[in-house]
Amino acid sequence: APHNAAMTLSLSGFTVITLAPNIPGPLAAASLRDQGARVVKVEAPSGDPLREMSPQWYAQLHQGIEVLTLDLKAEAGQAELHALLSGADLLLTSSRPAALARLGLSPERLTRDFPRLCRVTIVGDTRDPEAASHDLTYQAEAGLIDPAQPAMPRTLVADLMGSREAYAAALGLLLGRERGHAERERVVSLGDAARFAAAPYRVGLTAPGGLLSGTYDNYRLYATADAWVAAAPLEPQFAARWTEA
Repeated sequence: APHNAAMTLSLSGFTVITLAPNIPGPLAAASLRDQGARVVKVEAPSGDPLREMSPQWYAQLHQGIEVLTLDLKAEAGQAELHALLSGADLLLTSSRPAALARLGLSPERLTRDFPRLCRVTIVGDTRDPEAASHDLTYQAEAGLIDPAQPAMPRTLVADLMGSREAYAAALGLLLGRERGHAERERVVSLGDAARFAAAPYRVGLTAPGGLLSGTYDNYRLYATADAWVAAAPLEPQFAARWTEA
């Protein structure tokens, strides 16, 4: 994020360790980096799938981030990670709880070994944290895909919203710790993020017949001879001018 070079960023002096690959984790980590945190990314020997899916985006999100390759299934890798955690302020993960426990990263052990370490845990869905899925299914379950005219989403709503939720959770935990609060872990769910994004549909604003559904002429898409026009003159003064036009 653009900022004044002379300004002290809010997370300057904080260290973040992230084990989270794919999209939500790297996005959240990049946001923490942009607030001045030192971010260390630990990747498995197989690497982060995002690097293969979108090399340019991967490079952008990891600019200024230290990337280490560790085999956390081996004792040496776990020992090196624990050394990193001993000097860290925040751990960001996006693995299932059982997988983290197998790596020696259960909440109980982390609380015992690193009492000052804040933890943001990204899971698929709080309804079943051990279930694995992806953005498309979370969007479908939340009602963000029209079953009558299904089309692939043009963006990754659950992943993007989940990354912002993780970023907010990190800030909340770190601020609370600095104020003497005991809370050290928050769990962020991509399914919950999709359901949050679906709120306008759920309350009827964008559902069929709703004010923002395209039913009314001052908030809809209009076909032209060679493209489309998006019109949204909702406020009374703008709606009146739209009607005249």
